[in-house]
Amino acid sequence: MPASGWRIWVDSGGTFTDAIGVAPGGSLHHVKVLTTSALRGRLVARAGERAYRIEESWRVGAEVVRGLSFRAVSGTVLATVEDYDPASSVLVLSSEPDRELPAGSLFELVSTEEAPVLAARLLTGTPSGRPLDVASLRLATTLGTNALLTRQGARLALFVTRGFADLLAIGDQTRPDLFALEVVKPDPLPAAIVEVPERVAADGGVLEPLDAAAVEREAARLAAEGLRVAAVALLHAWREPAHERQVAAILRRVGFEHVSCSSELAPLIELLPRAETAVADAYLAPALRGHLDRVRSAIGSGPVHVLTSAGGLVRSDAFPPKDGLLSGPAGGVVGMALAAQRSGFERAIGFDMGGTSTDVARFDGGYEYAFQHEAGGARVLAPALAVESVAAGGGSICWTDGERLRVGPDSAGAAPGPACYGAGGPLTLTDVNLLLGRLDPARFGIPVLPEAARAALESLLEKLRPSASETSDPDAILEGLLDIANERMADAIRGVSIRRGYDPAGYALVAFGGAGGQHACAVAERLGIGTVLVPAHAGVLSALGVGHAAIERFAERQLLDPLEAVEPRVESLFEELAREARGAVAAEGIPESAVETRRRIARLRLAGQETPLEVDARPGARLRQAFLDRYEALYGYPPEGRAIEVESLRVIASTGRQRVQPAPPVERATAARPTGTARARLGGRWREVPVFDRDGLEPGAAVEG
Repeated sequence: MPASGWRIWVDSGGTFTDAIGVAPGGSLHHVKVLTTSALRGRLVARAGERAYRIEESWRVGAEVVRGLSFRAVSGTVLATVEDYDPASSVLVLSSEPDRELPAGSLFELVSTEEAPVLAARLLTGTPSGRPLDVASLRLATTLGTNALLTRQGARLALFVTRGFADLLAIGDQTRPDLFALEVVKPDPLPAAIVEVPERVAADGGVLEPLDAAAVEREAARLAAEGLRVAAVALLHAWREPAHERQVAAILRRVGFEHVSCSSELAPLIELLPRAETAVADAYLAPALRGHLDRVRSAIGSGPVHVLTSAGGLVRSDAFPPKDGLLSGPAGGVVGMALAAQRSGFERAIGFDMGGTSTDVARFDGGYEYAFQHEAGGARVLAPALAVESVAAGGGSICWTDGERLRVGPDSAGAAPGPACYGAGGPLTLTDVNLLLGRLDPARFGIPVLPEAARAALESLLEKLRPSASETSDPDAILEGLLDIANERMADAIRGVSIRRGYDPAGYALVAFGGAGGQHACAVAERLGIGTVLVPAHAGVLSALGVGHAAIERFAERQLLDPLEAVEPRVESLFEELAREARGAVAAEGIPESAVETRRRIARLRLAGQETPLEVDARPGARLRQAFLDRYEALYGYPPEGRAIEVESLRVIASTGRQRVQPAPPVERATAARPTGTARARLGGRWREVPVFDRDGLEPGAAVEG
């Protein structure tokens, strides 16, 4: 690593992109930019021809913002930035805007580069157009999930075994709303589906040879229509992938630029989830790889790694799109575990409340994984940290359906954003907290307008009045919206704790994300949690987690054999998988001596059941007893007289993780001194409450009340 280079850690979310930069000397710096690659500020007054005095929180020199596009919030580009003087806060434009911009107007400076690149320029002070002096960049991104949610992926074709053209449309026949009289399901992602003349038996034998000529004719026809992306999912390809490989070779030969094969991405039984995984991977590949290529080209020669949904790092040019659907939340889980251990807690529940959603996860000295998950309406077979998400974030829209108050699931996002952003957005949880005095506008990071939030509240009250028996109390309405959101978030935590056999009262609640601290106490109270931990880097903890993640790989083998038949050879199977996983990590240029087998996981189930339970398979451990103990902890009784089946084995290898040392205990507590007071509504009434500056609090400082 060049001694002069910065190390950049980025979490690119749906609303904000958070970045931490480690300077060559080791000091930490952080910035937030909008994920639309924009910086936001407020016009204070005219300062001359083409010049304005502004309020901003970027704290960078003229060379970094020079050349960025200047526009009114949610408006068209009006000019470009010609110069900026941070000392006088005067911004000079290349031309006079074509309309008057009154004092107090919000504006944006927009970059044509990706948000992680803009953040890196702010951290390092590098002007636009000049190469970045970056030793390495690590990135977590929600780009894939957002593309699925908005259906903005690639046009693709699915090649599937003849007779299974309706596979994705039928799915598993789960009804999204059990009692809905009219079920509306999203359309399948493929723009075209091709039935492939072939058939492989369950044991891998060929029942019908592949008709290569027929495949080539259909592939050439679709290529002529402009399709360049494909997914291939053939029956029993997990057992015998030869036909899938032949189809992929034909597709590439006729001009397809990206082909996702289910047997390479998810070599596991069950055609439907394999097909869904291949389709999601292909659907996201062009956009995600284009994004990563642009980031990589701007960074220069330094390595770029992307965080997977499982919390490990993969080189950007080898990153499979299906592995990144929970990339951002995974960074939060890694950061949460780091913060908990530094504070002496080995058992913690992460409460990551951002702009669009809230993600919760449990940490018990090790991570919990899910090997099949859903994100953005797509189901994929890929390892992921077990994260429960709920559509309740700072940008969640507060509304009424005519009968009751609702919070979410829709979000105002980065544009237009909450009403207080001044871009015409709706009432959101951010506005609610602002109006209840729980947010300090001066410390928000971007300019906010309380009067715009009050106008949005009044609009909601107008909709409520026809159905209200008496005049609604605005404060009670605001507190009711908070209660709705808090209960939804508490229920998400029950999903990763109580419903999996763990009592949340035995855990510390680690609150982070831009909005976590505002709701943590109310959520903890609902769950009986007695300790809330708010880390120093709470607003950028996911980015901190990205920086402390390890380079890791998974190796897996599906068995579907009785436990009695597997036990005699289980150690040799695990060792074979360990060699495979360690070799994949070493392929990143990591010395073999620095690679360790971090975890061995066995997935077992009762014979005749579908859903397995995971147990850690430490060397010499008895898998049967481990399974029985886990089963009883989850269901409350032991399974008697039932045969046990090994569904699969998995091994995780990674670069060595440093043991986190808790902070030394504080010898004596000191009384915290407030820097002022604020008026806030807490406990059903308005109060004058003390305000404490986090940076001014000493270790052990005690706050009463």
